Amino acid sequence: MDISFNHHGAVNGVTGSCHQINIKLNKNHKTSDNAENWPTTSYLIDCGLFQGAEMTAATDNNDGSAQQHHKANGKINNSANNQHSINFPLDNICALLVTHCHIDHVGRIPYLLAAGFTGPIYCSAATAKLLPLVISDAVKVGVSRNKQIINAVVKRLKQQLVAVNYNHWQMLPVSQEQSKQGVEVKVKFKAAGHILGSAYIELAIASKITKCKHKVVFSGDLGASYTPLLPKPKSPYSCDTLIIESTYGDKNHHGRKQRRKNLEQVLKRCVDDNGVVLIPAFSIGRTQELLYEIEEILHRLHKKHNSTNTIDSEQMLNNIDVIVDSPLASEFTEHYRELKQHWDAEARCKLANNRHPLSFEQLYTVGSHQEHQSVISYLKQKQKPAIIIAASGMCTGGRMVNYLQSFLSDKTTDVLFVGYQAKGTLGRQIQQNKSRYNSPYVFINHIKVAINAGIHTLSGYSAHADQSDLLGFIKGMRKKPNNIRIVHGDSEAKMALQLKIKQLYPHIKVLIPH
Repeated sequence: MDISFNHHGAVNGVTGSCHQINIKLNKNHKTSDNAENWPTTSYLIDCGLFQGAEMTAATDNNDGSAQQHHKANGKINNSANNQHSINFPLDNICALLVTHCHIDHVGRIPYLLAAGFTGPIYCSAATAKLLPLVISDAVKVGVSRNKQIINAVVKRLKQQLVAVNYNHWQMLPVSQEQSKQGVEVKVKFKAAGHILGSAYIELAIASKITKCKHKVVFSGDLGASYTPLLPKPKSPYSCDTLIIESTYGDKNHHGRKQRRKNLEQVLKRCVDDNGVVLIPAFSIGRTQELLYEIEEILHRLHKKHNSTNTIDSEQMLNNIDVIVDSPLASEFTEHYRELKQHWDAEARCKLANNRHPLSFEQLYTVGSHQEHQSVISYLKQKQKPAIIIAASGMCTGGRMVNYLQSFLSDKTTDVLFVGYQAKGTLGRQIQQNKSRYNSPYVFINHIKVAINAGIHTLSGYSAHADQSDLLGFIKGMRKKPNNIRIVHGDSEAKMALQLKIKQLYPHIKVLIPH
Protein backbone atom coordinates (compact mmCIF):
# COMPACT_ATOMS: atom_id res chain seq x y z
CA MET A 1 0.00 0.00 0.00
CA ASP A 2 1.28 3.44 -0.94
CA ILE A 3 -0.19 6.61 0.60
CA SER A 4 0.72 10.04 -0.74
CA PHE A 5 -0.53 13.60 -0.48
CA ASN A 6 -1.07 16.61 -2.74
CA HIS A 7 -1.67 20.01 -1.19
CA HIS A 8 -3.72 22.37 -3.34
CA GLY A 9 -3.79 25.20 -0.79
CA ALA A 10 -2.81 26.29 2.74
CA VAL A 11 0.84 25.40 2.19
CA ASN A 12 2.19 28.93 1.64
CA GLY A 13 -0.13 30.56 4.16
CA VAL A 14 -3.37 30.01 6.03
CA THR A 15 -6.03 30.24 3.30
CA GLY A 16 -7.22 28.05 0.45
CA SER A 17 -7.20 24.82 2.45
CA CYS A 18 -7.45 21.86 0.08
CA HIS A 19 -5.58 18.61 0.64
CA GLN A 20 -5.67 15.39 -1.36
CA ILE A 21 -4.84 11.92 -0.05
CA ASN A 22 -4.05 9.21 -2.59
CA ILE A 23 -4.27 5.52 -1.69
CA LYS A 24 -2.60 3.07 -4.05
CA LEU A 25 -2.51 -0.71 -3.86
CA ASN A 26 -0.49 -3.06 -6.06
CA LYS A 27 -2.66 -5.00 -8.52
CA ASN A 28 -0.63 -8.06 -7.63
CA HIS A 29 0.63 -7.73 -4.07
CA LYS A 30 3.15 -10.52 -4.63
CA THR A 31 5.05 -8.53 -7.28
CA SER A 32 6.73 -5.11 -7.11
CA ASP A 33 5.22 -3.18 -10.02
CA ASN A 34 5.82 0.56 -10.29
CA ALA A 35 3.45 2.31 -7.84
CA GLU A 36 2.46 4.81 -10.56
CA ASN A 37 0.54 2.03 -12.29
CA TRP A 38 -1.38 0.87 -9.21
CA PRO A 39 -5.15 1.54 -8.90
CA THR A 40 -5.79 4.77 -6.97
CA THR A 41 -8.48 6.06 -4.65
CA SER A 42 -8.24 9.74 -3.70
CA TYR A 43 -10.15 12.03 -1.35
CA LEU A 44 -10.17 15.80 -0.98
CA ILE A 45 -10.14 17.30 2.49
CA ASP A 46 -11.66 20.80 2.27
CA CYS A 47 -11.77 23.07 -0.78
CA GLY A 48 -11.35 26.65 0.38
CA LEU A 49 -10.82 30.11 -1.06
CA PHE A 50 -7.50 31.90 -1.10
CA GLN A 51 -7.47 35.37 0.46
CA GLY A 52 -5.11 38.36 0.54
CA ALA A 53 -1.63 37.94 -0.92
CA GLU A 54 -2.21 34.18 -1.14
CA MET A 55 -4.71 34.77 -3.99
CA THR A 56 -1.88 36.04 -6.22
CA ALA A 57 0.38 33.17 -5.20
CA ALA A 58 -2.38 30.68 -6.03
CA THR A 59 -2.76 32.17 -9.52
CA ASP A 60 1.00 32.10 -10.10
CA ASN A 61 1.19 28.45 -9.01
CA ASN A 62 -1.67 27.19 -11.19
CA ASP A 63 -0.80 23.93 -12.92
CA GLY A 64 -1.35 24.54 -16.61
CA SER A 65 -1.39 20.85 -17.52
CA ALA A 66 -4.19 20.21 -15.03
CA GLN A 67 -6.19 23.10 -16.50
CA GLN A 68 -5.74 21.67 -19.98
CA HIS A 69 -6.98 18.33 -18.64
CA HIS A 70 -10.24 19.91 -17.47
CA LYS A 71 -10.69 21.92 -20.66
CA ALA A 72 -10.20 18.85 -22.79
CA ASN A 73 -12.95 17.11 -20.85
CA GLY A 74 -15.28 20.08 -21.20
CA LYS A 75 -15.60 20.47 -17.45
CA ILE A 76 -14.57 24.06 -16.93
CA ASN A 77 -14.30 27.18 -19.07
CA ASN A 78 -11.90 30.10 -19.22
CA SER A 79 -12.38 30.69 -15.50
CA ALA A 80 -9.65 28.08 -15.03
CA ASN A 81 -7.22 31.01 -15.11
CA ASN A 82 -9.00 32.42 -12.09
CA GLN A 83 -7.34 32.05 -8.68
CA HIS A 84 -10.39 30.10 -7.47
CA SER A 85 -10.22 27.52 -10.25
CA ILE A 86 -9.86 23.80 -9.70
CA ASN A 87 -6.44 23.31 -11.29
CA PHE A 88 -5.98 19.61 -10.61
CA PRO A 89 -7.52 16.45 -12.13
CA LEU A 90 -10.61 14.97 -10.47
CA ASP A 91 -10.37 11.49 -12.07
CA ASN A 92 -9.68 9.43 -8.94
CA ILE A 93 -11.35 11.64 -6.32
CA CYS A 94 -14.14 9.59 -4.75
CA ALA A 95 -15.35 12.06 -2.10
CA LEU A 96 -14.86 15.48 -0.49
CA LEU A 97 -14.50 15.60 3.30
CA VAL A 98 -15.24 18.96 4.94
CA THR A 99 -13.73 19.85 8.32
CA HIS A 100 -15.80 23.02 8.87
CA CYS A 101 -17.58 25.74 6.94
CA HIS A 102 -15.26 28.76 7.08
CA ILE A 103 -14.87 30.26 3.61
CA ASP A 104 -11.13 29.51 3.44
CA HIS A 105 -12.02 25.82 3.80
CA VAL A 106 -15.15 25.57 1.63
CA GLY A 107 -15.25 28.61 -0.68
CA ARG A 108 -14.03 26.74 -3.78
CA ILE A 109 -16.77 24.09 -3.55
CA PRO A 110 -18.93 25.86 -6.20
CA TYR A 111 -15.92 25.78 -8.55
CA LEU A 112 -15.36 22.11 -7.71
CA LEU A 113 -18.96 21.33 -8.66
CA ALA A 114 -18.60 23.38 -11.86
CA ALA A 115 -15.44 21.42 -12.70
CA GLY A 116 -17.51 18.23 -12.78
CA PHE A 117 -17.23 16.76 -9.29
CA THR A 118 -20.31 14.64 -8.59
CA GLY A 119 -19.13 12.58 -5.63
CA PRO A 120 -20.47 12.69 -2.06
CA ILE A 121 -19.52 15.54 0.28
CA TYR A 122 -19.18 14.31 3.87
CA CYS A 123 -19.21 16.57 6.94
CA SER A 124 -20.51 16.71 10.51
CA ALA A 125 -24.25 17.01 11.07
CA ALA A 126 -23.98 20.62 12.31
CA THR A 127 -21.78 21.63 9.37
CA ALA A 128 -24.33 20.11 7.00
CA LYS A 129 -26.89 22.60 8.34
CA LEU A 130 -24.58 25.60 8.04
CA LEU A 131 -22.75 24.85 4.79
CA PRO A 132 -25.60 25.73 2.37
CA LEU A 133 -25.81 29.20 3.95
CA VAL A 134 -22.07 29.74 3.53
CA ILE A 135 -22.01 28.55 -0.07
CA SER A 136 -25.08 30.63 -0.95
CA ASP A 137 -23.36 33.73 0.41
CA ALA A 138 -20.06 32.84 -1.30
CA VAL A 139 -21.75 32.53 -4.70
CA LYS A 140 -23.65 35.79 -4.16
CA VAL A 141 -20.51 37.72 -3.18
CA GLY A 142 -17.95 36.12 -5.48
CA VAL A 143 -19.82 34.80 -8.53
CA SER A 144 -23.31 36.13 -9.17
CA ARG A 145 -26.30 37.67 -7.42
CA ASN A 146 -28.59 35.86 -9.84
CA LYS A 147 -30.96 33.90 -7.60
CA GLN A 148 -31.37 31.11 -10.15
CA ILE A 149 -27.61 30.49 -10.20
CA ILE A 150 -27.36 30.65 -6.40
CA ASN A 151 -30.30 28.27 -5.94
CA ALA A 152 -28.91 25.86 -8.54
CA VAL A 153 -25.53 25.65 -6.78
CA VAL A 154 -27.13 25.17 -3.35
CA LYS A 155 -29.54 22.52 -4.70
CA ARG A 156 -26.63 20.60 -6.22
CA LEU A 157 -24.66 20.90 -2.97
CA LYS A 158 -27.53 19.54 -0.89
CA GLN A 159 -27.91 16.57 -3.26
CA GLN A 160 -24.29 15.60 -2.64
CA LEU A 161 -24.12 16.40 1.10
CA VAL A 162 -23.88 13.50 3.56
CA ALA A 163 -24.19 14.41 7.24
CA VAL A 164 -22.22 12.23 9.66
CA ASN A 165 -22.64 12.34 13.44
CA TYR A 166 -19.57 12.96 15.57
CA ASN A 167 -17.59 9.86 16.65
CA HIS A 168 -19.36 7.59 14.14
CA TRP A 169 -17.43 5.55 11.56
CA GLN A 170 -18.70 6.11 8.02
CA MET A 171 -17.65 3.88 5.11
CA LEU A 172 -16.30 5.82 2.12
CA PRO A 173 -16.52 4.88 -1.56
CA VAL A 174 -13.34 3.52 -3.13
CA SER A 175 -12.41 2.97 -6.78
CA GLN A 176 -13.94 -0.06 -8.47
CA GLU A 177 -10.61 -1.85 -8.80
CA GLN A 178 -9.68 -1.28 -5.16
CA SER A 179 -13.11 -2.42 -4.04
CA LYS A 180 -12.41 -5.76 -5.75
CA GLN A 181 -9.08 -5.87 -3.91
CA GLY A 182 -10.81 -5.59 -0.55
CA VAL A 183 -9.70 -2.04 0.23
CA GLU A 184 -11.85 -0.36 2.89
CA VAL A 185 -11.69 3.29 3.97
CA LYS A 186 -13.68 4.68 6.89
CA VAL A 187 -13.96 8.26 8.13
CA LYS A 188 -14.78 9.59 11.58
CA PHE A 189 -15.49 13.25 12.39
CA LYS A 190 -14.47 14.33 15.90
CA ALA A 191 -15.22 17.70 17.52
CA ALA A 192 -12.39 20.18 16.90
CA GLY A 193 -13.65 23.04 19.09
CA HIS A 194 -12.94 25.65 16.38
CA ILE A 195 -16.47 26.66 15.38
CA LEU A 196 -19.86 24.98 15.63
CA GLY A 197 -19.73 21.72 13.67
CA SER A 198 -15.97 21.84 13.17
CA ALA A 199 -14.18 18.51 13.13
CA TYR A 200 -10.85 16.89 12.77
CA ILE A 201 -10.91 13.83 10.56
CA GLU A 202 -9.72 10.28 11.17
CA LEU A 203 -9.27 8.09 8.10
CA ALA A 204 -8.88 4.35 8.72
CA ILE A 205 -7.46 2.61 5.65
CA ALA A 206 -7.26 -1.19 5.42
CA SER A 207 -6.67 -3.92 2.85
CA LYS A 208 -8.16 -7.36 3.44
CA ILE A 209 -5.66 -8.91 1.01
CA THR A 210 -2.37 -7.40 2.21
CA LYS A 211 -3.58 -6.96 5.81
CA CYS A 212 -2.10 -3.44 5.69
CA LYS A 213 -3.65 -0.83 7.97
CA HIS A 214 -2.95 2.88 8.18
CA LYS A 215 -4.65 5.70 10.09
CA VAL A 216 -4.41 9.29 8.87
CA VAL A 217 -5.59 12.30 10.89
CA PHE A 218 -6.32 15.70 9.33
CA SER A 219 -6.52 18.29 12.10
CA GLY A 220 -8.53 20.84 10.11
CA ASP A 221 -8.58 23.95 12.30
CA LEU A 222 -8.23 23.02 15.96
CA GLY A 223 -9.86 25.22 18.59
CA ALA A 224 -7.99 27.01 21.35
CA SER A 225 -8.22 25.81 24.94
CA TYR A 226 -11.13 27.31 26.87
CA THR A 227 -12.73 28.78 23.77
CA PRO A 228 -16.14 30.23 24.71
CA LEU A 229 -19.15 28.03 23.96
CA LEU A 230 -17.38 24.94 22.61
CA PRO A 231 -15.53 22.14 24.42
CA LYS A 232 -11.81 21.62 23.91
CA PRO A 233 -10.93 18.96 21.29
CA LYS A 234 -9.77 15.57 22.55
CA SER A 235 -6.80 13.88 20.89
CA PRO A 236 -7.32 10.67 18.90
CA TYR A 237 -6.07 7.44 20.46
CA SER A 238 -3.63 6.70 17.67
CA CYS A 239 -2.34 7.94 14.36
CA ASP A 240 0.21 6.86 11.73
CA THR A 241 0.26 10.07 9.69
CA LEU A 242 -0.86 13.48 10.97
CA ILE A 243 -1.56 16.56 8.85
CA ILE A 244 -1.70 19.44 11.34
CA GLU A 245 -2.44 23.15 11.08
CA SER A 246 0.06 25.72 12.39
CA THR A 247 -1.68 29.12 12.32
CA TYR A 248 -0.22 29.94 15.74
CA GLY A 249 2.60 27.41 15.68
CA ASP A 250 4.99 30.06 17.00
CA LYS A 251 2.76 31.76 19.59
CA ASN A 252 0.82 31.13 22.78
CA HIS A 253 -2.40 32.97 23.60
CA HIS A 254 -3.28 34.90 26.74
CA GLY A 255 -5.41 33.02 29.25
CA ARG A 256 -9.20 33.36 29.29
CA LYS A 257 -9.31 35.74 32.28
CA GLN A 258 -6.58 37.99 30.87
CA ARG A 259 -8.13 38.28 27.43
CA ARG A 260 -11.56 39.07 28.90
CA LYS A 261 -9.93 41.75 31.07
CA ASN A 262 -8.18 43.19 28.00
CA LEU A 263 -11.47 43.21 26.08
CA GLU A 264 -13.24 45.01 28.93
CA GLN A 265 -10.49 47.67 29.08
CA VAL A 266 -10.84 48.44 25.38
CA LEU A 267 -14.62 48.63 25.68
CA LYS A 268 -14.36 51.04 28.65
CA ARG A 269 -12.06 53.30 26.63
CA CYS A 270 -14.71 53.38 23.92
CA VAL A 271 -17.21 54.74 26.41
CA ASP A 272 -14.73 57.23 27.89
CA ASP A 273 -14.02 58.92 24.55
CA ASN A 274 -17.54 58.45 23.18
CA GLY A 275 -16.31 56.52 20.16
CA VAL A 276 -17.08 53.25 18.48
CA VAL A 277 -15.31 49.91 18.74
CA LEU A 278 -15.04 48.09 15.42
CA ILE A 279 -14.49 44.34 15.67
CA PRO A 280 -13.93 42.53 12.35
CA ALA A 281 -15.13 38.97 12.81
CA PHE A 282 -16.11 36.01 10.68
CA SER A 283 -19.86 35.47 10.59
CA ILE A 284 -19.59 32.00 12.06
CA GLY A 285 -17.56 31.21 15.16
CA ARG A 286 -15.83 34.41 16.15
CA THR A 287 -19.01 36.53 16.20
CA GLN A 288 -20.81 34.13 18.53
CA GLU A 289 -17.78 33.78 20.84
CA LEU A 290 -17.47 37.57 21.12
CA LEU A 291 -21.17 37.92 21.93
CA TYR A 292 -20.74 35.28 24.62
CA GLU A 293 -17.81 37.17 26.19
CA ILE A 294 -19.45 40.59 25.90
CA GLU A 295 -22.62 39.27 27.56
CA GLU A 296 -20.46 37.98 30.44
CA ILE A 297 -18.77 41.39 30.85
CA LEU A 298 -22.10 43.25 30.76
CA HIS A 299 -23.70 40.76 33.16
CA ARG A 300 -20.94 41.32 35.74
CA LEU A 301 -21.14 45.10 35.37
CA HIS A 302 -24.92 44.97 35.76
CA LYS A 303 -24.60 43.05 39.03
CA LYS A 304 -21.90 45.43 40.26
CA HIS A 305 -23.82 48.65 39.55
CA ASN A 306 -27.40 47.50 40.00
CA SER A 307 -27.69 49.14 43.42
CA THR A 308 -25.90 52.44 42.61
CA ASN A 309 -27.01 55.59 40.81
CA THR A 310 -23.53 56.81 39.83
CA ILE A 311 -22.68 57.26 36.16
CA ASP A 312 -19.17 56.19 35.19
CA SER A 313 -17.60 54.34 32.29
CA GLU A 314 -18.62 50.98 33.70
CA GLN A 315 -22.21 52.09 34.15
CA MET A 316 -22.30 53.52 30.63
CA LEU A 317 -20.74 50.37 29.22
CA ASN A 318 -23.48 48.40 30.90
CA ASN A 319 -25.97 50.22 28.64
CA ILE A 320 -23.96 50.32 25.41
CA ASP A 321 -25.43 49.11 22.14
CA VAL A 322 -23.86 45.94 20.71
CA ILE A 323 -24.55 45.83 16.98
CA VAL A 324 -24.07 42.75 14.81
CA ASP A 325 -24.16 44.12 11.27
CA SER A 326 -24.27 40.97 9.19
CA PRO A 327 -27.37 39.10 8.02
CA LEU A 328 -25.28 35.95 7.67
CA ALA A 329 -23.90 36.26 11.21
CA SER A 330 -27.44 36.71 12.52
CA GLU A 331 -28.53 33.50 10.76
CA PHE A 332 -25.56 31.60 12.14
CA THR A 333 -26.21 32.93 15.65
CA GLU A 334 -29.75 31.56 15.41
CA HIS A 335 -28.32 28.17 14.42
CA TYR A 336 -25.92 28.33 17.37
CA ARG A 337 -28.94 28.80 19.65
CA GLU A 338 -30.75 25.86 18.03
CA LEU A 339 -27.73 23.54 18.35
CA LYS A 340 -27.23 23.99 22.08
CA GLN A 341 -26.40 20.31 22.47
CA HIS A 342 -22.95 21.13 21.10
CA TRP A 343 -22.28 23.87 23.70
CA ASP A 344 -19.89 23.25 26.57
CA ALA A 345 -20.98 22.77 30.20
CA GLU A 346 -20.39 26.42 31.19
CA ALA A 347 -22.61 27.74 28.42
CA ARG A 348 -25.40 25.26 29.19
CA CYS A 349 -25.20 26.28 32.86
CA LYS A 350 -25.84 29.90 31.89
CA LEU A 351 -28.94 28.84 29.99
CA ALA A 352 -30.15 26.92 33.03
CA ASN A 353 -29.80 30.14 35.05
CA ASN A 354 -32.00 32.01 32.56
CA ARG A 355 -29.02 33.77 30.93
CA HIS A 356 -29.03 34.24 27.16
CA PRO A 357 -25.40 34.64 26.04
CA LEU A 358 -26.31 35.01 22.36
CA SER A 359 -29.48 37.05 22.78
CA PHE A 360 -29.23 39.76 25.44
CA GLU A 361 -30.97 43.10 25.94
CA GLN A 362 -28.32 45.41 24.44
CA LEU A 363 -27.87 43.29 21.29
CA TYR A 364 -29.13 44.63 17.97
CA THR A 365 -28.87 43.04 14.54
CA VAL A 366 -28.78 44.87 11.21
CA GLY A 367 -30.37 43.28 8.16
CA SER A 368 -30.70 45.21 4.91
CA HIS A 369 -28.03 47.32 3.22
CA GLN A 370 -30.22 50.37 3.76
CA GLU A 371 -30.26 49.68 7.52
CA HIS A 372 -26.49 49.26 7.41
CA GLN A 373 -26.04 52.69 5.79
CA SER A 374 -28.46 54.24 8.29
CA VAL A 375 -26.46 52.85 11.23
CA ILE A 376 -23.22 54.38 9.90
CA SER A 377 -24.91 57.72 9.32
CA TYR A 378 -26.52 57.67 12.77
CA LEU A 379 -23.28 56.86 14.59
CA LYS A 380 -21.38 59.59 12.73
CA GLN A 381 -24.00 62.23 13.51
CA LYS A 382 -24.72 61.31 17.13
CA GLN A 383 -21.16 60.40 18.12
CA LYS A 384 -22.68 57.72 20.29
CA PRO A 385 -20.49 54.91 21.67
CA ALA A 386 -21.27 51.50 20.28
CA ILE A 387 -19.68 48.11 19.66
CA ILE A 388 -19.87 46.99 16.04
CA ILE A 389 -19.21 43.39 15.04
CA ALA A 390 -19.19 42.79 11.28
CA ALA A 391 -17.58 40.64 8.61
CA SER A 392 -15.20 39.97 7.16
CA GLY A 393 -12.76 38.83 9.81
CA MET A 394 -9.72 39.85 7.73
CA CYS A 395 -11.42 43.00 6.32
CA THR A 396 -11.21 41.62 2.79
CA GLY A 397 -14.82 42.57 2.09
CA GLY A 398 -18.20 42.79 3.76
CA ARG A 399 -19.72 45.60 5.75
CA MET A 400 -16.72 46.05 8.03
CA VAL A 401 -14.91 47.73 5.12
CA ASN A 402 -17.55 50.48 5.06
CA TYR A 403 -17.18 51.03 8.81
CA LEU A 404 -13.40 51.27 8.48
CA GLN A 405 -13.70 53.76 5.65
CA SER A 406 -16.05 55.89 7.78
CA PHE A 407 -14.40 55.67 11.21
CA LEU A 408 -10.72 54.65 10.84
CA SER A 409 -9.56 58.26 10.65
CA ASP A 410 -11.41 59.20 13.88
CA LYS A 411 -9.22 59.34 17.00
CA THR A 412 -12.13 58.22 19.17
CA THR A 413 -12.47 54.96 17.23
CA ASP A 414 -10.91 51.71 18.39
CA VAL A 415 -10.39 48.78 16.03
CA LEU A 416 -10.09 45.46 17.78
CA PHE A 417 -8.54 42.53 15.90
CA VAL A 418 -9.37 39.24 17.56
CA GLY A 419 -8.31 36.83 14.82
CA TYR A 420 -5.47 36.08 12.47
CA GLN A 421 -4.90 38.59 9.65
CA ALA A 422 -3.36 36.95 6.57
CA LYS A 423 -0.63 38.63 4.54
CA GLY A 424 -1.96 41.08 1.98
CA THR A 425 -5.35 41.60 3.66
CA LEU A 426 -6.61 45.02 4.71
CA GLY A 427 -6.58 43.86 8.32
CA ARG A 428 -2.85 43.01 8.17
CA GLN A 429 -2.11 46.35 6.44
CA ILE A 430 -3.86 48.30 9.21
CA GLN A 431 -1.98 46.39 11.91
CA GLN A 432 1.41 46.86 10.26
CA ASN A 433 1.05 50.44 9.06
CA LYS A 434 -0.17 51.70 12.44
CA SER A 435 2.95 50.38 14.16
CA ARG A 436 5.47 51.23 11.41
CA TYR A 437 4.71 54.81 10.36
CA ASN A 438 4.26 58.19 12.04
CA SER A 439 1.35 59.12 9.78
CA PRO A 440 -0.13 55.74 8.90
CA TYR A 441 -2.80 55.23 6.27
CA VAL A 442 -4.35 52.59 4.03
CA PHE A 443 -6.30 52.66 0.81
CA ILE A 444 -9.92 51.52 1.09
CA ASN A 445 -11.92 51.32 -2.13
CA HIS A 446 -9.09 53.32 -3.78
CA ILE A 447 -9.46 56.14 -1.23
CA LYS A 448 -6.61 57.08 1.10
CA VAL A 449 -7.79 56.78 4.73
CA ALA A 450 -5.65 57.90 7.69
CA ILE A 451 -5.28 55.46 10.58
CA ASN A 452 -5.97 57.71 13.58
CA ALA A 453 -8.01 55.09 15.43
CA GLY A 454 -6.58 53.02 18.22
CA ILE A 455 -5.55 49.61 16.86
CA HIS A 456 -5.62 46.65 19.24
CA THR A 457 -4.87 42.97 18.77
CA LEU A 458 -6.18 40.66 21.45
CA SER A 459 -4.36 37.34 21.67
CA GLY A 460 -6.51 34.45 22.76
CA TYR A 461 -9.73 35.35 20.99
CA SER A 462 -8.56 33.52 17.93
CA ALA A 463 -10.52 30.32 17.46
CA HIS A 464 -7.24 28.63 16.50
CA ALA A 465 -5.15 26.50 18.81
CA ASP A 466 -1.86 28.06 19.91
CA GLN A 467 1.52 26.30 19.98
CA SER A 468 0.84 24.73 23.36
CA ASP A 469 -2.54 23.42 22.19
CA LEU A 470 -1.08 21.97 18.98
CA LEU A 471 1.67 20.18 20.88
CA GLY A 472 -0.91 19.01 23.41
CA PHE A 473 -2.96 17.47 20.58
CA ILE A 474 0.05 15.31 19.67
CA LYS A 475 1.00 14.58 23.29
CA GLY A 476 -2.52 13.33 23.98
CA MET A 477 -2.22 10.48 21.46
CA ARG A 478 -1.43 7.14 23.08
CA LYS A 479 0.21 5.96 19.84
CA LYS A 480 2.19 8.78 18.27
CA PRO A 481 2.37 9.30 14.50
CA ASN A 482 5.38 8.21 12.49
CA ASN A 483 4.95 11.10 10.06
CA ILE A 484 3.68 14.66 10.52
CA ARG A 485 3.01 17.17 7.74
CA ILE A 486 2.67 20.80 8.87
CA VAL A 487 0.31 23.02 6.83
CA HIS A 488 -1.93 26.09 7.25
CA GLY A 489 0.57 28.61 8.60
CA ASP A 490 3.11 31.26 7.67
CA SER A 491 6.71 30.05 7.28
CA GLU A 492 7.79 31.25 10.72
CA ALA A 493 4.91 29.48 12.45
CA LYS A 494 5.46 26.21 10.59
CA MET A 495 9.19 26.16 11.25
CA ALA A 496 8.74 26.99 14.94
CA LEU A 497 6.23 24.17 15.36
CA GLN A 498 8.45 21.77 13.43
CA LEU A 499 11.37 22.55 15.74
CA LYS A 500 9.27 22.01 18.89
CA ILE A 501 7.90 18.68 17.65
CA LYS A 502 11.39 17.44 16.72
CA GLN A 503 12.67 18.42 20.17
CA LEU A 504 9.89 16.46 21.87
CA TYR A 505 9.80 13.48 19.49
CA PRO A 506 13.11 13.05 17.60
CA HIS A 507 11.91 9.78 16.04
CA ILE A 508 8.97 11.40 14.22
CA LYS A 509 9.55 12.53 10.64
CA VAL A 510 8.23 16.12 10.45
CA LEU A 511 7.77 17.61 6.98
CA ILE A 512 6.73 21.07 5.79
CA PRO A 513 5.28 20.54 2.28
CA HIS A 514 5.67 23.22 -0.40
